[in-house]
Amino acid sequence: MQRYYSKTTGCTYLHGLHTSMPADAVEISDALCESVISNPPPGKIRAHDDKGLPYLIDAPAPVEDLESQERAWRDGELSAVMWLRERHRDQLEIPEETTLTAEQFNELLVYMQTLRDWPQAADFPVIEHRPIAPDWIAGQSQ
Repeated sequence: MQRYYSKTTGCTYLHGLHTSMPADAVEISDALCESVISNPPPGKIRAHDDKGLPYLIDAPAPVEDLESQERAWRDGELSAVMWLRERHRDQLEIPEETTLTAEQFNELLVYMQTLRDWPQAADFPVIEHRPIAPDWIAGQSQ
């Protein structure tokens, strides 16, 4: 019996059993139906080629996971620059000439606050919209 698949409905149809099929129905082998539709491995979802035939791809990470990953990234970024803030404050307290200029210190504080605010931002957790560190930070050494 011939089996057909419709990308539009995501369903299979059997020739002779179903009296009508969607216009985009394409013939599909039993093996493909079994592996992709009937018994896909966990963590996979269906995609479609240019002919409308299904194949499996990795499922996107749930939004909760992306949010957790972005918070972990943010926490790491904050930890990575705290020493700069502490050194500057210590140098002011000693008093000693500071390694950072007043402008750089202000940029650092603004960057740190932007990191803290990142989870509340409208574009969170989209990686392309992450806060960007001032260029000069990369040139600092502990």
